Amino acid sequence: MRKRILEELQKIEQIHNVKIIMAIESGSRAWGLASPDSDYDVRFVYVRKKEDYLKLEGIRDVIEWKLDEVLDINGWDIKKALQLLHKSNPTIFEWCASPIVYLATPEFDVLKKALPGYFSEKKALYHYWHMAQTNYREYLKGEEVRIKKYFYVLRPLLAAQWILDKKVAPPMIFDELVDEELDENLRPELNRLLEMKKTLPEMGMAPKVQVFNDYIEKVMPEIKETAELIEETEKDWKFLNELFLQFINN
Repeated sequence: MRKRILEELQKIEQIHNVKIIMAIESGSRAWGLASPDSDYDVRFVYVRKKEDYLKLEGIRDVIEWKLDEVLDINGWDIKKALQLLHKSNPTIFEWCASPIVYLATPEFDVLKKALPGYFSEKKALYHYWHMAQTNYREYLKGEEVRIKKYFYVLRPLLAAQWILDKKVAPPMIFDELVDEELDENLRPELNRLLEMKKTLPEMGMAPKVQVFNDYIEKVMPEIKETAELIEETEKDWKFLNELFLQFINN
């Protein structure tokens, strides 16, 4: 699959006349939570030719390359990536922290070094709170639930706890978050859930786990209340403008 992904990335570069500076896995495989039939969620950042950024009609800032039910590839223009970095968008932080890297360039290293100066605790907390709240509300309220959705709630909650404790962006790998942030008394039940997830298909159903529902309902409001109290300052554009010029002039 890795060979196929690299071949598809080369096709994207040729067809769209761009240079891909990084490509990573962004979904459950990167979290260490893949099911037997999990797909591949490949995400990338690309740079166009300098003259393309000067066109009066403008240019599209995303490339979508969904091939089938197994392989989903899409990416952002570097301009879009840097604009979202200025807004402290947590997605770009996650992409750059992925443990599964398909393609990396020196430009990728430069981009990663810029991240800490644009991290916002407040925006990251809201992002992970909203992710957890949405998945909990939509998938974990019934007596029978999709087991994988517990991880779509627990992972963002633990990521938020990481931010509160360490004041930095969290790792993508679920086990790292568990080791640092999950209460010891919940770990045996979590291990049971992990074993179930490894054997169940993506849509696998099972009885809800009340101990985790209780934990989620306790932690979610605490994260939101803390985020509301955090004050933040506007991020500077100057460095990112210089970085953008550096990327398109290479």
